[in-house]
This record gives sequence, C-alpha cells and structure tokens, in this order.
Amino acid sequence: MPRLYLVRHGKIAASGDPDPGLADSGRAQADALAAALAPKGPLPIFTSPFRRARETAAPLARLWGLTPDIDARLGELPAPPDSEFRSHSEWLHYALARRWPELHESLRGWRDQVVEVLLQMQRNAVVVCHFVSINAAVGHALRDDRVTCFHPENCSCTVVDSDGGGLRLVELGAAGETRVK
Repeated sequence: MPRLYLVRHGKIAASGDPDPGLADSGRAQADALAAALAPKGPLPIFTSPFRRARETAAPLARLWGLTPDIDARLGELPAPPDSEFRSHSEWLHYALARRWPELHESLRGWRDQVVEVLLQMQRNAVVVCHFVSINAAVGHALRDDRVTCFHPENCSCTVVDSDGGGLRLVELGAAGETRVK
C-alpha cells in the first residue's frame, strides 16, 4: 500500500506575480522539510507546476539526487467557468467556506482528478501541492464533503495511504492559521 507524503508549498513571497516563488522564510521551511523527509527516501517526488511548489520540492530533490515529476493535475483549484470574482484569492476565500456539492461540477471534477492522481501512484512518494489539493485528499479519506477539512500550514506534511481505490488518513500535517495562495 503506497504511503503518500502530501506537502503544502512553503510560504510565498509578497508580490503581484500570478505565480510567486517562495519568500526567504518559505525557502527555510523547504530546507527544514527536506531534512525531515530525507531519511524516508529517496522516493519519487511529484509537484504542482506552480513555482512555489517546485521551489519547495527543490531542496529534497537535491538531497535525493533526482528530478521531480511535474503534474499539472496537482495544480491550484481553478476559478469556475465564467467567474465574476475579481481575483483568484477572492475566489478561493469564497470556495473554502463551501462544500463540494455547492460548487460548479467542473470543480468537483478537479477534486476527483486530484484524488485519482493520488490513487494511481504505485509507490511511496512525496507530493508537493496546495492547500485545497491536500484538503481534497483528506476529505476523500474522511468522507467529508467540505472544501476545507483542516488548515495545513506551509510546508506541513500530511500522510495518507492509498490502496488504489481509496485513501486512508495516517496523519494530518501541522495546522495553523495561514494565508491561502
């Protein structure tokens, strides 16, 4: 049964960039995470295509001497079709307070896709992704239809096992009040 280490990206730099990189504190978080996970591997590393996720995965990839697999299906929750929200951040804050059945079917499809990617993994792996992606996995494991089941802190590691048909929560990562981006 594959064990998956779901890592939320590190703290991002304050910028107007639509794909921001890590802040100095986020790079320090990524380095600490790499040191903590190093004894578990080397394991395959999968990452969202977003810069903050790739930069979070980089120190661990260097330690293990491998190149992460970038998977677009692990990206951020998209805005719904014909969205009238002024920003992605505004949209996320709206969505995080909802349950999946209340959201557009394309977004439920996105959630199902994230879960399917995880269920298809055949070996233990590290997956560096985003707040909502991790919540999608935890919600699946707990059969909880809230978009936000818990608040994973930046660079926290949530552990799930996959039997190919379902996910089982092993351990929630550190939680905290955190800004979603």
